[in-house]
Amino acid sequence: MIGYIGKRMIAIIPIVFIATLVTFGLIHISPVDPAEAYLTAAHIYPTPELLAEKRHEFGLDRPLFTQYVDTLKRIAQLDFGTSYLTNKPVIDEVKDKFPATAELALWSILFSALVSIPLGVLAAVYKNSWIDMISRAISYFGASIPQFWLGYLLIFFFAVKLDWLPVEGRGSWENLVLPTLTLSMVMIALYTRMLRTSVLEQLQEAYVQYARTRGIRERVIMLKHVLKLAITPFITGFGMSMGRLLTGTIIVEQVFSWPGFGRYFVEAIFNRDIPVIQCYVFISACLFIVCNLIVDLVQLYMDPRISSKGRAEH
Repeated sequence: MIGYIGKRMIAIIPIVFIATLVTFGLIHISPVDPAEAYLTAAHIYPTPELLAEKRHEFGLDRPLFTQYVDTLKRIAQLDFGTSYLTNKPVIDEVKDKFPATAELALWSILFSALVSIPLGVLAAVYKNSWIDMISRAISYFGASIPQFWLGYLLIFFFAVKLDWLPVEGRGSWENLVLPTLTLSMVMIALYTRMLRTSVLEQLQEAYVQYARTRGIRERVIMLKHVLKLAITPFITGFGMSMGRLLTGTIIVEQVFSWPGFGRYFVEAIFNRDIPVIQCYVFISACLFIVCNLIVDLVQLYMDPRISSKGRAEH
């Protein structure tokens, strides 16, 4: 297992390298001049003299290879420069914004799991029953309605009409309810159907019939055997969703004015704040890699044969 983890950790290095290279390349082929973007954000008219001065200050007049090496050195030190808009270190602002996104992501994942796991299992066990029909209705609704539209509907009913919950901002648990519901609906729709399909496939396997002939109780078969195998794709999907949520739920954070990482990124795009954009892309890539690694480790713990399969393929 230690060898498997080591190989996965080594594989992270080229992925991070490619992410930094792509980000660096996109910034330099973009028609946006970083020096002009900086002066515009500072409300300074970009004269040719000022543009030349800022390009020299940012090192944009040096060879691309030298600029890229310097970028790698700064990233290795978690130095992403200073925001053009606020004139503050980008990493300090990320530290302020990221906890809000992490809080929203964790509550959304937790709520989605608490709803989709029992609903998906019950829908499979009681196939074509009223429980299954309810799960289908929830899945169709959650998969078809856009997140921003669902957010506005929830605001209209629970905040405007009923005046039960706040419309925007972050503070108490009440501020979490509407954005959490908005984010969770899509995941509940997806993972309920995924788990239902996976459980139904496992129930058709020979080991289930054999366990029943031995007189093992149905609850034991479900919890100890079927669910353990059926939940594997569910864990993979949730891990990828966690990576997406941690990188900033851009639409939902905008709808509910949630002061998170995604909203910070949107503001950076509108203001052409290149250091923030570069930081966002790099952190997003790292978060997806870490979430993917955690998912693989959880699956390895649940099924140690994964490590053996990997060695056999090599």
